[in-house]
Amino acid sequence: MNNADTIQKQDLLSKSFVFGILDHEIQLELAEKARLVRYSAGDTIFDQGSTGQSMMAIAKGSVRVSALAPTARNVVLADLQAGDVFGEIALLDGGERSADVRASTNCELVVLERRHVLPYLKGQPDLAVKMITLLCQRLRKSDDRMMEFAFLQLPERIARTLLRISGGLDGDPVNAKDRLSLSQSEIADMIGGTRENVNRCLRRWQKAGIIDLRDGWLIILDRNKLADFAGDT
Repeated sequence: MNNADTIQKQDLLSKSFVFGILDHEIQLELAEKARLVRYSAGDTIFDQGSTGQSMMAIAKGSVRVSALAPTARNVVLADLQAGDVFGEIALLDGGERSADVRASTNCELVVLERRHVLPYLKGQPDLAVKMITLLCQRLRKSDDRMMEFAFLQLPERIARTLLRISGGLDGDPVNAKDRLSLSQSEIADMIGGTRENVNRCLRRWQKAGIIDLRDGWLIILDRNKLADFAGDT
């Protein structure tokens, strides 16, 4: 294998939330067995229910994780960025994929096969703990989303989603983004609502000077008012 390719993959793994804690030598061992694959924006990475024997670390770009709800609506579960990993559930239990994953942008992924990762989980307690931490974080986020769907009204769900995506929910408001390239259909998929109801809410907020909708952008004008709608964050 090309040594430069191995070093590149090792460097990418070192930036991962999960694999960054491993020693340099172990990262190199995993990198030698990993594959670097590229996807174009809109490509399917894998489908819910498909066989899962690998996990992926995002080297460049972003991916969207979604699943088909019992109501036959497609619900967005997460948007993952460089450094994040996904596909870990099927890798650990050898079962089917629990969600759909699509490339949101052109992206590069470091792909690790189940047969290569499991021996390291058995021999590297820190890696196993990091994987457990990742699963717990995903479970907590999933529980939070279910609670929002079950108990929050649509304006609250929209406000929390906009703040979360912009980086202002449980993040650093100073570095939060005020311009979001986000369609109303995408927002509806994220909150489990309809595009029509999302549109009505956003238009009310636009008239109130809380947001603006311009040239395909959703612009947050009054983050404090939006936080009021989001409730206790």
